[in-house]
Amino acid sequence: MASRSESKVNLKPDIRSPKGTRIQRGLAIRLLRVLILIFLDVISLIIAWKFSVSFGTKLVFHWTHNISQLPLVLTIEIGIIAAQGLYKGGIDRRNYYNLIKAVSLSQMFLLLIDLFYESGSYFSRTFFIILWFLSVAFICIGRYLFDITTTLLRKKKAICYPVFLISDKQEQESHIKLIQQEQCYIVQGTSNSKCLDRLNREQTFEYLRNQGIVEVFVSWNAIKNRLFICWHFYTAGITLRILPTQTTAFHPKSVLWVIGGVPCMSIPAPIIAGSDFWVKRSFDLCCSIILLLILSPVFALIALLIKLDSPGPILFRQDRIGLHCKKFQICKFRTMVTDAEKMQKALETNNEIKDGVLFKMKDDPRITKVGKFLRRYSLDELPQLLNVLLGQMSLVGPRPLPLRDVDKFQTGHFIRQEVLPGITGWWQVSGRSNIDNFEDAVKLDLSYIENWSIWLDVKILFKTVLVVLNKTGAY
Repeated sequence: MASRSESKVNLKPDIRSPKGTRIQRGLAIRLLRVLILIFLDVISLIIAWKFSVSFGTKLVFHWTHNISQLPLVLTIEIGIIAAQGLYKGGIDRRNYYNLIKAVSLSQMFLLLIDLFYESGSYFSRTFFIILWFLSVAFICIGRYLFDITTTLLRKKKAICYPVFLISDKQEQESHIKLIQQEQCYIVQGTSNSKCLDRLNREQTFEYLRNQGIVEVFVSWNAIKNRLFICWHFYTAGITLRILPTQTTAFHPKSVLWVIGGVPCMSIPAPIIAGSDFWVKRSFDLCCSIILLLILSPVFALIALLIKLDSPGPILFRQDRIGLHCKKFQICKFRTMVTDAEKMQKALETNNEIKDGVLFKMKDDPRITKVGKFLRRYSLDELPQLLNVLLGQMSLVGPRPLPLRDVDKFQTGHFIRQEVLPGITGWWQVSGRSNIDNFEDAVKLDLSYIENWSIWLDVKILFKTVLVVLNKTGAY
């Protein structure tokens, strides 16, 4: 087993987990904006309701005229406005057309309630017409006054977000002008794409944290080959804005956002950074404990079959390269003869992987009879649940590879070592041993890292069960 010190090293979080739980940067200003807008809308709706009651047809016993029903009216109207995304920042809160639609929809909903609640009774048409007109007018006026006030404050450099720009030197001037058009940002620093390189990355994020940077603007040219970097911003609680070029491709986690009239990608930070990853770790722990308890009779049976089939230990332990290129010992049921690793050198000429990074051989003479059965149904992988329990692996992630394979890595291949290795992954459910080119496997691993979510893990686990039962690509 790996030494205690190595286990502790491997417990270091991967790129999907922050060093400590953080609240989204700039959240206080955003919450204050939302609360002020809700307050203004509530005041506008109350005034509109009072005017409507005063000037509409007098209905003493009608529910819409009863002040005790006012909270219900406000909840419905504010709820519909919020559902339309009109409390978001930027152009969303200034979308007066959608604001009018939301208020109109809420009035129709109130009218519908009236028809069912007071079925057969008379209702005041003038009340609803006045309420609709004044609600629209007062809310739009309130939003307009809010925009004027925030614009004046931002011209004095108040309530502005501190941001950082990463782009090529020749693009920085034009990008700064584009950012400044929004009048809500203060560019506190700039750098080129080298600050995102592996050697400079930690220093860059340390600087961003110390400067209290809320959002970072990155040009597409600076990040197009480093999209996994998005996780560093995400887990730091920093919103990432990707400035486009004509050939920009959309990142799966991105949302469309407009700056200076130009559409660009934005990857918003979560309110609590890293929370998804801790859910993943908790899921791994719970599942590994439950599976180890349930499968203990299967473990005993497999151990007996291995002992009866061939001489040697039940478990096979091998050094593998895990998170951040740290070494650990992987546990598997032994499926080969005891001197299998020594025999591999003589079999290298029969390697079926084209680029030679991995070693795969369909009719490997080193595999035992029981070993063939275990490999066909991936039962040899079950002891790796112990590695998951120790925090050295996850249920889902890129497969940890032997030293021999990692020694042949090119620079771009090390991206897969930025996350916890897994028992199964995209590679395994997309062909398993049928993939004969390591570059294709790396692309699948990178796709997993960029698109990761809890639901993606669950999807891969279900696919793994189907692939194992169908014996797809197993040997």
